[in-house]
Amino acid sequence: MNVLYEDNHLIIVDKKAGDLVHDDITKDKTLSDKIKEYIKAKYEKPGEVFLGVIHRLDRPVSGLIAFARTSKCLVRMNEMLQQKQLHKTYFALTQKKLAAQRGTLVHWIVKSSSQNKVNIYNTKPSLKDAKEAIMEYEIVGENGGYYLWKLNPLTGRPHQIRAQLSAVGCPIINDLKYGAAETDDPHSIYLRSGILAFTHPVQKIEIIAQALSEHERLWGLFDLRKFSIKSQ
Repeated sequence: MNVLYEDNHLIIVDKKAGDLVHDDITKDKTLSDKIKEYIKAKYEKPGEVFLGVIHRLDRPVSGLIAFARTSKCLVRMNEMLQQKQLHKTYFALTQKKLAAQRGTLVHWIVKSSSQNKVNIYNTKPSLKDAKEAIMEYEIVGENGGYYLWKLNPLTGRPHQIRAQLSAVGCPIINDLKYGAAETDDPHSIYLRSGILAFTHPVQKIEIIAQALSEHERLWGLFDLRKFSIKSQ
């Protein structure tokens, strides 16, 4: 397990594609369970270890994910998430691109629990569960017919990035659920949470976690490290 930041309040790890963040019907061991075991062993903690999920990543997605080690921190981080003070930058690979190199995508999303996916609309549908999905994008690289996208979702909807890129005809490579033609790994799609930036809810210091050294398989076509940002 790759721990990128850790203190008494927070822990940030680089999630592997295929890792399950929290319990689902598969009953597979979760990343949360693994982190609890890590904390329990490292700090020789007796009894149950508290760990709160601040935000989630879909199982086939890799990259940064933060957990709270105290209930106080969890409450504050959830408040920051609601107030859009937790800034997340994602990277994706596709085999198609839009004519505009950068822009903002706006759609409406309706979750379908029976299909474990979302349905997406260009205009607001007459469905009470419809949620607006907004995402800034920039196509920042091209190599051998593959395109690298830098993505900033302004709303945190389920499957938002995957569904929105699919809706504009640019499905993420390997993402069969949202329109990819084929896959070289059924447990992994080419979507990565690369940068996580926020003010520490307790210590009030700037936290910039970055996981930009991915180079396996098609990621090796691009150097994500050039998108790293420095603390102010």
